[in-house]
Amino acid sequence: MSLIPTTNLGNGGPVVGVQGLGCMSMSGCYGGTNAAEAMATLERALELGVTLFDTSDMYGFGGNEELIGPFVQAHRDDVVLATKFGVERRVGDHLRYVIRNDPVYIREAVDASLRRLGVEHIDVYYMHRRNPRVPLAESVGAMAELVRAGKVRHLGLSEVNGDELREAHAVHPIAALQSEWSVFSRDIEHSAVPAAADLGVALVPYSTLGRGFLAGAFSDATNLPPNDPRHHQPRFTGKNAVRNEALLSPLREIASTRGVTPAQVALAWVHQRAQVHRLTVVPIPGTRKQGRVAENIAATTLTLSMEELAHLEPIADLVVGDRYADMSSVSR
Repeated sequence: MSLIPTTNLGNGGPVVGVQGLGCMSMSGCYGGTNAAEAMATLERALELGVTLFDTSDMYGFGGNEELIGPFVQAHRDDVVLATKFGVERRVGDHLRYVIRNDPVYIREAVDASLRRLGVEHIDVYYMHRRNPRVPLAESVGAMAELVRAGKVRHLGLSEVNGDELREAHAVHPIAALQSEWSVFSRDIEHSAVPAAADLGVALVPYSTLGRGFLAGAFSDATNLPPNDPRHHQPRFTGKNAVRNEALLSPLREIASTRGVTPAQVALAWVHQRAQVHRLTVVPIPGTRKQGRVAENIAATTLTLSMEELAHLEPIADLVVGDRYADMSSVSR
């Protein structure tokens, strides 16, 4: 397979492959994991042209940064490393957390991430979630100090709305906005996407496969291990799961007709948002399996027709249930 095309991650941002890799699942979020398998998956992704590797200090309570650190160190000139701060979790309880955006915490968090990753700088540093009690200018100002200190190259935000993105961008250029975006979840199109397009900020969609739901990995969270976080996400349980699963028929029909997988159709839809909204879109589907990386990369060459796109258009408006049980940390 040839390498995927590249693009700039926002105005003035780094050059990356048009699809990245989310590394969260490599640290046990969605079931058991294997370090050797994860490392092989990282290597395979790089071979296929993936250069943007995404982690966070909250994934595995810092363990995910430690896991991918040796890989990043071995390929430092070829890898664009993205990590995040802002969600302070309690060990042993994946449901309890505190959102922190204060400058003191930001300075502590970046140093801790650099130590775990074993690198001298982070290419893209995201504010993972916004605490509205801390002025945005104060938080982004502290992040900008990290750029001037050489610890961070570019800044990003996650799950903010359009007004917040504009406010932050006025303090320091924002390269990328990371938010959930899929054929299943499109609320960011109302505010955040238009602002990003106006400002030249790249969109880095996560959960492009609906946490595996769109790919057919599960149909109801009751079939997942007891500690799986999807048990606590309203879209995947009870009557909501039944109703939402029925919405996926168009996705499966297109996949069957094209001879591809539903996951590839879902990813192709996300990639085509770049043309629809006239902005850079670099999805970061997550996986810990080499085969899935290759499958996901193949979606970069799949172009859906206008008729197919129209067939998928109604899905998001019919989805029932919020993305999270507690939406207070998401700026809608």
